[in-house]
Amino acid sequence: MITVAIAEDHQSLIDGIELLLKYEEGISIIGTSNDGKSLLDIVRLKQPKVVIMDIRMPKLDGIEATKIITKEFPHTKVIAFSMFDQDEAVIQMRDAGAKGYILKNSPLEELLNAIHTVMQGKIYYDTGINQQLFDRDGSHDGLGTKTKTPKSLLSKSEREILKLIAHNKTSSEIADIRFTAVSTVEKHRKNMMRKLGLSGKGELLKYAIQKKYEF
Repeated sequence: MITVAIAEDHQSLIDGIELLLKYEEGISIIGTSNDGKSLLDIVRLKQPKVVIMDIRMPKLDGIEATKIITKEFPHTKVIAFSMFDQDEAVIQMRDAGAKGYILKNSPLEELLNAIHTVMQGKIYYDTGINQQLFDRDGSHDGLGTKTKTPKSLLSKSEREILKLIAHNKTSSEIADIRFTAVSTVEKHRKNMMRKLGLSGKGELLKYAIQKKYEF
């Protein structure tokens, strides 16, 4: 069972995350908090496996809370959950020990992907942030092995979309299959092209077909 604690100063976002994870098999939310200090009380008492951490919170911000948690409980994985995509915020959370970074304007399903990824000992960064910043050493699978396969370069959502692209699915068809907006699929397409260094309308399809056995 993956036990999760949530720290977020907006209760509506906590409610949304709880709704997302409530019926997810193998995941249990064991505590929520609206400030960093009460979050530490929860972590020290219940020692969750994953903490979803807002950066800007009252009493104790997410950066300092992450430093404390990763020092006292090195096996607890912290995932930053923030509206800030600036390099400075990403670097601060990375250096504090966070293993993931998700933007609040991304689909909540990204959090689910992030939880499973960090529990595998890998890192997970939102498609909207600079991969090089969070990986620190460049593209790798979170275990130090440098590689250029789609599995290491792309998020779980991106790999799933790339697989559908390899089957010649349009953005509209992919959106229907994944129960998401076409604009979200297009965002993933753009980020995949950026990460993979591709340009041109047909390059992503060509790449997907060539690499379909790697993801």
